[in-house]
Amino acid sequence: MKNRFSLSIAQLTDIANDLTKKIVTGLEKDGTEIKCLPTYIHPKKDAIKGDATVIDLGGTNFRVATVSVGQKTTIPGSAERDITEMKKDGFTEEDLLSAQAKTIEQIEIPKDTPIGYCFSYPAKCLINGDAELIKWTKGVHISEMEGKPIGKPLLDYLNKNTGNRFKSIKVLNDTITSLFAGLLNHGYDAYIGIIVGTGTNMASFFPSEYIPKLRDTKGWQGETPVNLESGNFYPPHLTAMDDAVDAKSDNKGFQRFEKAVSGMYLGRIFREALPGEKLDENLSAVDLSRMINNPFQYKEEYVETAYLIYERSARLVAASLSGLIQNLHAANPKIRRVQVLAEGSLFWSKVSTGKASYADVVNASIKEILSALDLPDIEVTIAQMENANLIGAAMAVLS
Repeated sequence: MKNRFSLSIAQLTDIANDLTKKIVTGLEKDGTEIKCLPTYIHPKKDAIKGDATVIDLGGTNFRVATVSVGQKTTIPGSAERDITEMKKDGFTEEDLLSAQAKTIEQIEIPKDTPIGYCFSYPAKCLINGDAELIKWTKGVHISEMEGKPIGKPLLDYLNKNTGNRFKSIKVLNDTITSLFAGLLNHGYDAYIGIIVGTGTNMASFFPSEYIPKLRDTKGWQGETPVNLESGNFYPPHLTAMDDAVDAKSDNKGFQRFEKAVSGMYLGRIFREALPGEKLDENLSAVDLSRMINNPFQYKEEYVETAYLIYERSARLVAASLSGLIQNLHAANPKIRRVQVLAEGSLFWSKVSTGKASYADVVNASIKEILSALDLPDIEVTIAQMENANLIGAAMAVLS
């Protein structure tokens, strides 16, 4: 069977170099393909300790937890609620604040803790650690909140309407929280947070002098966490099948990298690869994994095609990581040891048929690509952490 998803090391190197250039452009100015959004929190690389309250607002769930960071990091209390009511017409900011307050009151919270707010919607970070909602996604339409700060109204509401007193709040992107969680593992020269699940994104720390667009930001210097929004990367060497998936999407021309690698889209690529077959319109990465892991239950062509798409996704992710590592090395040529804290069901998925799992393909490909980029001495460690979102948000507010 011909592999239409094959990528040579030369092509993967092209992809890495293209991303490296686009990150440089994103660090220079706003509104570019790779947005490179700064988060105004200075990272502490060690000696982070204390208690924090963490809240996590995702697509359908709202979570709250107390996190204690120190010699041993623990989560003494947590609560969760389904918050799909956010998507109903007429749901207001007051309704959202009230629902969050009721959930927070379900757990015992240490006095005067800071809040780390993991907010999984498009937002512009402010220099005071808050963020301004750009627009709602995922079916939410609370219009009176758009263009306004997210954290301060919640902090004020909680301090007025609950029995708790919170001293401050910082609003964080979920990839930034993964990045901060990685700081628990000491001894690395550089840190990267990556998510490869339903969607994909990367974040890392850069010296502020390597970020030209921060030059006019008064009162800010030192190391800066940067949310790349790398799902919007448009890499070279995509296929006609990728173009077809994009053309049929509801955001044509955007998120091209995400459409080539993330779980939400792998099933769509599979359908484009086998146009003559009668396939479920809702085919996903989970279905492809099922084919790979149960080869005798499916057509051989299905099983082979599923694995080629899965493998290409991992190799593209390796190319993107290598491109970012090239930027980090340019910012600090002394970098030798890099940790990647990876999250996402696709990244940590397993295959049981003797083929390489996703993380193994990423690992092996990074070594090949970095060698081709003339960076063979850089050692990359890929790590996993339970509750990385909650821990990373606490690490950020305690920095």
